[in-house]
Parts: sequence; C-alpha cells; structure tokens
Amino acid sequence: MFCNVEKKNVVAFRDVEHTIYECPIDLRRDKLDRLVADRLGIESESPDLNEWQDFVEHIINPTHEVKIAVVGKYIELQDAYKSIYESLTHAGAAHDTRVVVERIEAEAIEKNGAAAHLDGMNGILIPGGFGDRGTEGKILTAKYARENNLPFFGICLGMQIATIEFARNACGLENANSTEFDKDTPHPVISLQEEQQGIEDMGATMRLGASESKIIPNTVAEKLYQSSNLSERHRHRYEFNPAYREQIESAGLKISAVSDPEGLVEIVEISNHPFFIGAQFHPEFQSKPNHPHPIFSGFVAAALAKK
Repeated sequence: MFCNVEKKNVVAFRDVEHTIYECPIDLRRDKLDRLVADRLGIESESPDLNEWQDFVEHIINPTHEVKIAVVGKYIELQDAYKSIYESLTHAGAAHDTRVVVERIEAEAIEKNGAAAHLDGMNGILIPGGFGDRGTEGKILTAKYARENNLPFFGICLGMQIATIEFARNACGLENANSTEFDKDTPHPVISLQEEQQGIEDMGATMRLGASESKIIPNTVAEKLYQSSNLSERHRHRYEFNPAYREQIESAGLKISAVSDPEGLVEIVEISNHPFFIGAQFHPEFQSKPNHPHPIFSGFVAAALAKK
C-alpha cells in the first residue's frame, strides 16, 4: 500500500488492487510538504492544489461507475497493464466515473466463449502483447464488441486483432491473420513492412518511440484529438498490410490516421458504432491524471453512455 493522493482532511491510499482507503491526516496542514521541500533545498511557493483535489474527489466519491473488461494474456501479472489501468482511472475521473476493471484471460474466452465473460460489461479493451497465445480469444472478444455495439478500444496488438477479426467476419477473408501468428495465412492483413520481409534476425527491427501522424478529416479520431496531427509512442514490429486497405475500408473499418511521411496505419475505426477504435501506438504512455488521453477519455464516455 502506498500514499497516493491528498484531499482536504484525508489522505487517500490505494493498494495494488486499486482499493481506495482514507486516512484522517492532512499532510499539507502539518506542513510535511514544506519539510520535504526544505530538506531537498527547494524554494517554491505553496502550489495551487485545487485541480488535484478535484481529481481526487472524483476518484474517491464519483457519481457514476462503469465496468470495463481488459482481455489479455498477461492478466495474472499484477503490473503487466499498469499504465492502462491508470489511464482508465484518469479518464474516469474526467467523467466523474469510477472505472471497475474486470481482468479476463483471453484463453478463458477461447474455452468458454465471449458472452460467458463479457456479458454485462460497459466496454472492452484489448491491450498490447506478443505471441499467439490467447489470440483466438481476443479475436472472439473483438467480434463480440463489434456485433453487440459495445465500446471497444484495441491498443497495438489489440488494433491488429480488431483488423483480423473484421477481415475474417466482415470482409469474408477466411483465415485472415497476422504473419506473426501464421506465416502461411492466405490473407496476411497484418504483416512485416516490405523492407523487413526476409529478415531472419529480428533484433532491433521494432518501431520504437514517438512518431508523427496525420489524422484524416471527418473521423472519430479527429473529433477526439481536436487536431489534424498527433504524436504517439510505439513499440511494435508488425503493421497493417496496405494491400488490404481498400477492401477493408470499403466494408466499414476506416483508417483514420497514418504516420507521416511513411503512411503506416495508426488508427482504425468504425464510424457507425458507439465506439470502436484500434490504435497501433500506446496512448497510455501519454495519459496524465489531470489530462487523460483523448482516446481513453472518449472510450470511458462511450462506456458510460452504454449504461
């Protein structure tokens, strides 16, 4: 357990299970902040904590609550998706909403079906990852969200999963897949970049770090970002295969952002869905308590609207 936030006459503590506890101590009142500043030799005026206290109030005493399913392969690892859980908290606070995260193993969905685990959820998120374990469970998850009009957010691999599912079930591309999982797939809708084809030693071949992108006008992405540009951080190797762009877009999965100048697909979306977005990058790396990432914020807002 660790000290997390201060609110008026209480200090809120949050443990690793995201349970909020309150302790009747006021660290500012007792001038602990000044003691720490003096000890560190920091000269500064007492900060304005109104914005922070407002954030804390929405964390401890929110008006609303939503249930978000996070479907992944590392669910049993406490901190595997830590930045995603925190980003959902940031977005929830912005909407005066407690986000209850339901952690679901992708392999459990393969075994029991999507409805057994996702019924009653207000939104579904598939995070990033590597390797083929649990892949089919994630594909079933994306299909369930798309067909049942549940808000969906796919991050990195989650975006690729959404593309594979759509190619199979909306475009009729039987056995469509990523070459990461099936090198012999007849429809490699996700594959290595052309210049990486044939490389056997894959070390140092990832797309890493920040990348500039252009947002396509009149898209959900443009509405969320309120901009025509974005800069987001990446950590992946496989990409949306441009050979399938026209076919997939004509069926309804629109590309709403591409990297500049490479033209690599960054965001896919379904416009006639309550909220269905896949991002090739990792937006959780740029979310902050007082500035939630716009896609996370839009996702939580859509989940709240589904209640």
